[in-house]
Amino acid sequence: MRISPPSKISGQQGVVIIEAMIAILIFSVGVLGIVGMQANMIKNTSDSKFRNDASYIAQQQIGTLWTSPDNLPADNSTSTSPVNELPNGTVTITRNADQYTIVVGWKQPGENETTHSYTTVATITGI
Repeated sequence: MRISPPSKISGQQGVVIIEAMIAILIFSVGVLGIVGMQANMIKNTSDSKFRNDASYIAQQQIGTLWTSPDNLPADNSTSTSPVNELPNGTVTITRNADQYTIVVGWKQPGENETTHSYTTVATITGI
């Protein structure tokens, strides 16, 4: 009867599992980074849309002031009205002589403290 010598335990046992776990960790961090970038991109896209809408609303207000001179606000006055196109939106028109300042403000969903605004100034004379 032949007795086999005891088997030698290799120093490489378990290395493949550790390498696989590290690869999965690196892959997971990469996927989380991509998801974070996509969330940030969506937020920036909605910010851009709201700024674009605010600019359009301000230009509409200037057009309304130009086309209806009988309804111009009194000198040194301010009027504020709600805007339905923006979340919690308002438009404020301030007149100082022939200069009109239009401020469109809004609060983005999920941001309770931050108020965003778009301001433009127009001079309307000769009406």
